[in-house]
Formats: sequence, C-alpha cells, structure tokens
Amino acid sequence: MKKISIMIPCYNEEENVVPMSEAITALFQGELAQYDYELLFIDNDSSDQTRTLLREICAKNKHIKAILNARNFGQFNSPYYGLCQTTGDCTVALCCDFQDPVEMIPQFVKEWENGYKIVCGIKATSKENKMMRFLRTCYYKIIRKMSDVDQIEHFTGFGLYDRSFVQVVKELDDPIPFFRGIVAELGYKRKDIPYEQQRRRAGKTHNNWFTLYDAAMLSFTSYTKAGLRIATVSGFAMAAVSMILAFIYLILKLMYWDRFVAGMTPILLAVLVLGSVQLFFIGFLGEYVLSINKRMMKRPLVIEEERINFEDEDGK
Repeated sequence: MKKISIMIPCYNEEENVVPMSEAITALFQGELAQYDYELLFIDNDSSDQTRTLLREICAKNKHIKAILNARNFGQFNSPYYGLCQTTGDCTVALCCDFQDPVEMIPQFVKEWENGYKIVCGIKATSKENKMMRFLRTCYYKIIRKMSDVDQIEHFTGFGLYDRSFVQVVKELDDPIPFFRGIVAELGYKRKDIPYEQQRRRAGKTHNNWFTLYDAAMLSFTSYTKAGLRIATVSGFAMAAVSMILAFIYLILKLMYWDRFVAGMTPILLAVLVLGSVQLFFIGFLGEYVLSINKRMMKRPLVIEEERINFEDEDGK
C-alpha cells in the first residue's frame, strides 16, 4: 500500500489545527482509503493553544505526528524542514488556514499516479486583498524576467512532491532555502493545477510587509544577478551623464563667465540624487552579502523541542 504524507506548517493556529486534522483524516477514510497516510504538523513555536491541541490530536490518532520547534525559525525554514521529515511515497504540503483547498489533494494524487513527480497548485484567482494580489502579480512578473530560472507565478508551495524530489531536497543542505525557486529550478516533470485561493477559515494572517519583503529579497538574492548588473550599468550611465554635464557646465562658464551663474542648486540636486542611488544599491548589495553570510554559517534549519508519534520499527 502506498503511503501519502501530508505536511502542514503552523503558527498560532489554535482555531484551525483540529478542523484541519479532521478534514485530512476524513479524506483518507473516504476518497483516499486505498492509501496509507501520515499527517505531520510542524509548529513554529506557537504562543497560543496550538501545541496543547496538537498533543491531544496526536494522542488520539497515531497517523498524526507533530514536531514542535524550539523557537520560531521563520516562514521558509520550518516548512522546508517539515517536508524533509516526511516518510511517504509522496508528500503534500499545504497551509493550516484552509486557504489551500483540502479537496484538491485527490486531484494531486491522481496526477502523481499518472507519472508527474511534482504537482503544483497555482493561485489563478484569490479572495485576498486586491491590492495585495496586484503587488504579488507585479513581483512574480519582475522575478520571472530577472531570474535565470523560470519561476512559477502565484505558487506558494501548495502541492504534491514525489519521494525522489523530497530526497533531493534533503541533500541540498541549504541553510536559507527558497522552496518555490527550488521547485522551479530542479526541473522535475511537473503538473500545474489552477485553483481559487480562499480566505482564512479563522484567525489572523501572520504575513506582513516585513515577511513579504523578506521573501522577495530571498528570491532575488538566490535566483537573480540582475540587481547587481543594474547597479553596475547604472553606475556607468550616471558617471557618463555627470561627466557630460560637467563638461557642458565648464564650456558655458568659459563662454559666459560673468552672465552664467548656476549657483548651488544644481550641485545640491546632483549630490542628493547620486547619494540616494548609492544608498539604494549599497543596501541591495548588503542583501546579497547577508545571504552569503547566512549560507556560510550553515546553521541548522530548525532546532526541535519535541517530537510526537515518531517511532521506529521497534516502537521506540
């Protein structure tokens, strides 16, 4: 009997973990009854009752497992680590807030049985804030144009991954993984299935401008050279323009010595413009340096505080 793993990262999801576990369990008791399964929750140091509820859920059903992180290791490390801990013939990753439709899992499994190693859920439409949707669309189009790898638009990680792909992910040894880019980069046979992203069932989103910025910078520094190339080209262009303007200024001053009085305004504007451009690209370069620094330190993805329902063949 084939085994399907369901991996669900969670953080302060006390209103959703129980309904989610019930929905997944019902799915494998009904439509997917021909498969064995494991449901793995990886908790990123929740401060509400999520952990208490996970312990209760695991006590009732040995198919349900939980990893409790020692602290919050971020929105990328925890799901990536959770994926690497699954043991099924394939793994389905989805969010705990019901924005990723549970009812799509049988469709993913069907495509997997048809030979696809990766099945991705693509947000064709969304019930999220329209402005946020617009900004995400702009981001995806920019990163696709700038990246050496053909990035997947409106892909959040919701999908099914064959065990062979999961094994490659385990061996990457990347301390700051950008999973969405990895899926696009490795080139496995992939099927994209569109869906409408729902609103959260309960609770508040944990994404904000800082987390979105972090995601954008991680993707840029991991998969693009364009930022550094733009900085170089801009430097040459602005240097050329500055030299031309300086030459023009000198000629006009020599020709109209007494009448040509430009004052301090052009100089002040030039200093402000060049200074702001320099600060922008220094900050952008700093993002690359920060990414390199984190990779060089090679710190662990996650430190576990507790594992629940993980047993070997001897029951230990």
